[in-house]
Amino acid sequence: MVFARKVWAVLVGVKDAMALVFLLLFFLALYAVLTARPGPGQVIEGAMLFGLDGVVVEEPAIPDPITQLVSRQAPVAEYRARDIVRALRGAVGDDAVKVVVFDLSRFMGGGLVHMQEIGAAMDEVREAGKPVLTYATAYVDDGILLAAHSSEAWVDPLGGALVSGPGGERLYYAGLLEKLKVDANVYRVGTFKSAVEPYMRSDASPEAKEAYRSLYAAMWDAWKGDVERVRPKAQVERAALDPVAWLEEAGGDGARAAVAAGLADKTGTWVQFGERVAELAGEDEFDETPGSFAHTPFGTWLSVNAPETPGKAIGVVTVAGEIVDGDAGPGIAGGERIGRLLDDALDRDFAALVVRVDSPGGSIMASERIRDAILRYKARDIPVVVSMANVAASGGYWVSTPASRIFAEPGTITGSIGVFAVVPTFERALQDIGVNSDGVRTTPLSGQPDLLGGFTPEVGPMIQAYIEDSYRRFLTLVAKSRGMTAERTDTVAQGRPWDGGTARQLGLVDEFGGLDEALAHAAKVAGLDDGDWHPVFLDGGEPTWLAIFESLDNRRTARRPTGRDFAALAADRQMSVLDRVARDVDRLLATRGAQAYCLECPPEPAATARRERTGLVDLLLARFAGS
Repeated sequence: MVFARKVWAVLVGVKDAMALVFLLLFFLALYAVLTARPGPGQVIEGAMLFGLDGVVVEEPAIPDPITQLVSRQAPVAEYRARDIVRALRGAVGDDAVKVVVFDLSRFMGGGLVHMQEIGAAMDEVREAGKPVLTYATAYVDDGILLAAHSSEAWVDPLGGALVSGPGGERLYYAGLLEKLKVDANVYRVGTFKSAVEPYMRSDASPEAKEAYRSLYAAMWDAWKGDVERVRPKAQVERAALDPVAWLEEAGGDGARAAVAAGLADKTGTWVQFGERVAELAGEDEFDETPGSFAHTPFGTWLSVNAPETPGKAIGVVTVAGEIVDGDAGPGIAGGERIGRLLDDALDRDFAALVVRVDSPGGSIMASERIRDAILRYKARDIPVVVSMANVAASGGYWVSTPASRIFAEPGTITGSIGVFAVVPTFERALQDIGVNSDGVRTTPLSGQPDLLGGFTPEVGPMIQAYIEDSYRRFLTLVAKSRGMTAERTDTVAQGRPWDGGTARQLGLVDEFGGLDEALAHAAKVAGLDDGDWHPVFLDGGEPTWLAIFESLDNRRTARRPTGRDFAALAADRQMSVLDRVARDVDRLLATRGAQAYCLECPPEPAATARRERTGLVDLLLARFAGS
């Protein structure tokens, strides 16, 4: 009993200590929210500030609250593309916004389509007579595209610009797997379905390289065309194709080379940049830090200016990220979660449904769960329209097949209509270290599939037959949706990804346009007049604690940024490679069924970006200390 009482006393002490800690955190959070600048509901006349210290995505993930609380490492900051576009368009008619400022010092990119949408919205601000200024230490492709749409693009004197273009190399593991005596057991259909090649080859197949060249050439042309359209004097080709001579001509000064090539307009420190913004936006009455200026973070502007909701509602469901089984997401397209969102909204009297897809695909079962939920809307004669963002390939195209009309952009990656499965077995590796398996079977499938002892001769052909049947189902869905013959569908399928322009020519896409155009078409089909409808996004909402956390984050304000030079960019690329290796290993070893996934599609920015970010405890203490 004495021991039990001591244990109980320890548990009570731990409980009391935790209660005190969380009570302290609550009051610190309350203090921080009340003293945050700008406070809730405040829009300060001056600049609208976009401090993009992360990635732009279609659907931000919700980070784990425990990780946010205690960790010094947290997920990369993610900004919803349509939020940025809405804020920019709002700046056009808001007299309180004198200038728009993009701090790209820690910007980690986004998809081509999203960058083009934001660039077009920046153009609208400039056409309204309001300056748009960008600042960065080192501009790379996505940052260069945004800077091209600015009135003034500033670069730090110690920085520069780097035009790399799409493409690169990836790792192939066939040699390693052979040395480890691991059998990958690949099953696939589609000549161009290269998602499994890293496990069965030591290099890319000729078919895969052909697909890569075509796809990346289209993306490169789209990127160059956008930059050169708004900055016709920019020397993009020289900076991209002869970077050494270009840099040497500037004496190794990257910032001067960027200005000389027309990729930036001015060099200057953050303080000098801030002084320039202050000339346009006014001085900051709350902050005397050098380089400060009157501003409102775009997130604050969005929270104060809720979108109007006239007329009938048009539902919008987002399928973003890899499509997986279960409730995963947001930021990952959990088939069960998205299907449930659709089913729960089935009785909300939507005039139409728009499916916004930004996914390289994934699980066939999850893709079918989403498609099946969409079909329930069609069964009620609710028009269904698909809007493709950066990627809508493989499973992303599977979920698009119920649409009466598909919108995409020229820079969209779609198609990749193919199916595969990878099931590793380790019998040879175990035998090599003296471990063998034996037993008695009543049928050829007893104890199968046996990942350690190996497959019986019947298992492989059965899996391959299932993959082939899944491919035929995929072809049937596409043929019915697109009005093609089975032979024609098989020709444009075979696992090959296509750029949006080619996909439109092939009949996989109906029309060029973004989400706005898809919504307008859906309204028209539903018989609604202009201004007599509004979109309702099915996302489940964000937890309240997330808003509190973001309100504590100083980096949303006009603090002097810690920029990244080219060495830091190289380190980021290294982390990106390590991330890709981890994903390749996971794709080999994780428990997955048949997959419709596009390997050629560029990796999602949020999945590869790396950054150091403090947790909630650190932010609370920093805010309380006034740092």
